[in-house]
Order: sequence, then C-alpha cells, then structure tokens
Amino acid sequence: MLNDSSAIIEQYMRNLNRYSIEQLRFKGKENVWSVGQMYIHVIEVAKEYIGHIETCTKATYEVPEGKTEDGTKALAEKEWPNIRVKLEEPPNATSNPESKDEIIAGLEQVLEKLAYWAVYVDEANPACKVRHGWFGWLNARDWFEMVGMHSRHHLRQKAKLDEKLAEAGIR
Repeated sequence: MLNDSSAIIEQYMRNLNRYSIEQLRFKGKENVWSVGQMYIHVIEVAKEYIGHIETCTKATYEVPEGKTEDGTKALAEKEWPNIRVKLEEPPNATSNPESKDEIIAGLEQVLEKLAYWAVYVDEANPACKVRHGWFGWLNARDWFEMVGMHSRHHLRQKAKLDEKLAEAGIR
C-alpha cells in the first residue's frame, strides 16, 4: 500500500535536486504556477488527503454512499483523469516557495505521515468515508491511493513547466 504513493513523493524529492530556487520560482505567465508552486500544491493536497485518511481511520459513523462514476473509474485504474482541472482559487493563492528546504521539509512530512498511516489503512472500516468533490465518498484506502494518483497527475504539468523553463533559458 505504501509503495506507490510514497514512491511518487520520493520521485518529486529526487527531481527537486535539478532545480535552482530561481527555476522553482520562475513563472512564464502570471496565471500559471511556477514549478515551486506546483510542488507546494502537491504537498498541501497530500497533507489534506492524509488528514482524510486519519478521519476515516478514527471514524465510527458509516456512510452508505459511494464513489461517483468518475471516482470508481479513477480508483480502479489508479489514475487521475487526464483533464486539466481549473481550481477556483487563483494561481497566486498557492505560494511560491521561499527555499528548497521548505519543499524538502514538506515532502519529508508527507512521506513520514504516509508511513505512519499505512499501518492503519488496512484496519480502517471501509464504510467510514469522507466526501471528495469529484470522486464521491472515499474511505481510508481510497484516500491513501489518491495521494499517489494526484501527485502522479501533476507530473504531466511538471513536464510542461520544465519545457517553459528550458525555453526561457532559466538556470
């Protein structure tokens, strides 16, 4: 269970070594995230999803509702739909990192929390759920998978941002 989600986060950690802080903070356009903002978003969402794992694991109230059709498909395939999701908040709502250390600390926290909660996911009642706005009612195991799925989804965006960095010649 731990392997996929943590492996993706570890991949982000390894990829971070290639960037200078200038590259991490570079924005090709005002309404598009920098690579650093994307990293911060991945960390923040992973922490949110881990919070849902904790809620599901500690819950005693069972939810009869299930996943949406999109949620069922995504979790069966373990793949976030290849759709560009437009967040309601503006791109500037996600902060640009102050340093690489800030990102490293966030990724390490995510890895630690994943390792901690991995033990409890299998013991959690699968009928105890938290609602995802798109995918429906998800249990602890689903939320654990979602950490990796969401993080992997942003690797596509990272590739595009890397192209923009290369085009701009930012070193």
